[in-house]
Amino acid sequence: MDDFLASMYIDNELDLDEKVQFVDKIHSEQPFYQDTRELLLQEKRLRMPVDMAMLPDRPPVPEAKQRWLRRLIRPVAYATAGFAFAALLLFVSFSPPAPAPAPQVNRFVIYEPSARQVELAGSFTGWQRTPLQPVGNSGYWEIQLKVPSGEHRFAYILDGDRQMADPTLPGRERDDFGGENSILTVEGQV
Repeated sequence: MDDFLASMYIDNELDLDEKVQFVDKIHSEQPFYQDTRELLLQEKRLRMPVDMAMLPDRPPVPEAKQRWLRRLIRPVAYATAGFAFAALLLFVSFSPPAPAPAPQVNRFVIYEPSARQVELAGSFTGWQRTPLQPVGNSGYWEIQLKVPSGEHRFAYILDGDRQMADPTLPGRERDDFGGENSILTVEGQV
């Protein structure tokens, strides 16, 4: 992970807060500093222009042989590039899809001792009403539902006609019908 952070720093892919964290880490961990310095020096060497004077001397290739080599290499290069592109397409199109996050079981509980019936409707139920069960004679109603990851809206419906947002969730918004929905965010688990 540290090499990845150093690489992102070298490639200027960090925002300012991440750069501050990077500099703090550099100053606090000597091995990380040394590894990062080595990566920077390696990057510097890679970006240096090739000095033709430092290359070993080779005898010149006759012009006729150069033309023959170009005629031979060009089709081979095109065929190789074509095969590589086809292999890439096959890999991308036939790679297995990433597994979808597993829905989490959420417990919905509301205290409404005067209600005769409590239902829940939300984006994760297709806005279909789902009845909650009374918990004895305590005044509590509950249900457990599988909810996929993401941000969802829902509300409780009391006695078939009164809509109510979940009083335990701070996130709320007005719906198009004058009611108020709770906002529930479910983190994905694979």
